[in-house]
Amino acid sequence: MVSTAAFAEIATLAGEPARAAMLHALMDGRALTAGELARAGGVTPQTASGHLARMAEAGLVAVEKQGRHRYHRLASRAVAQMMEGIMQVAASRAVPVHRLTVGPRDAALRRARTCYDHLAGRLGVALADALVEAGHAEIEPEAATLMPSGVDLLASLGIDLAGQTAARRRARILCRPCLDWSERRPHLAGAVGAALCSHCLAEGWIRRIEGSRAVAVTRKGEEALRRHFGIVVI
Repeated sequence: MVSTAAFAEIATLAGEPARAAMLHALMDGRALTAGELARAGGVTPQTASGHLARMAEAGLVAVEKQGRHRYHRLASRAVAQMMEGIMQVAASRAVPVHRLTVGPRDAALRRARTCYDHLAGRLGVALADALVEAGHAEIEPEAATLMPSGVDLLASLGIDLAGQTAARRRARILCRPCLDWSERRPHLAGAVGAALCSHCLAEGWIRRIEGSRAVAVTRKGEEALRRHFGIVVI
């Protein structure tokens, strides 16, 4: 049972505006330096270092050393899920004056973005829908299953789920639903979601947009997504 004090400590750490901005900047799964995170949080490098030390001690971020450089990333998928959950609540909190707009107002983020290590936005939801409609996956509110035909489809694209799972130090859920906070419908997370995201990046189907979690679908990607999954992301 998590104590109230521990719960409050994590909530306080994640809720401070500069720290929240730094955690949000790490939501695309990449590791960033303290300087890069200082710019994201709008604080000095010294202040950022203090924030990062507190978050590392609390298990919100992890630090990796490469030579003289130190890189920071989210400590776990659980932290990313916590951040995504806060975003869902924050996006729906305001009382609409005219038309209800949920999720990010940035059109690029709504179209396609990374959610830690998997794809979200209209692209992520469209991929999940395509797999379900073709009988390759089943998605329920609390669980998702990749069917044998789905495993075969991914294998035909060069995605070896068995090999990826074996290569990981810790066991990981193969496939799970993640409620998309802009579309309010599930996209795929777990090993399957991460593998799809990595494949799309490696094959040049999508490219990262600098300074953002948004990704852009390339011309090559538009053709590949239409050919392999039958989807068009508008």
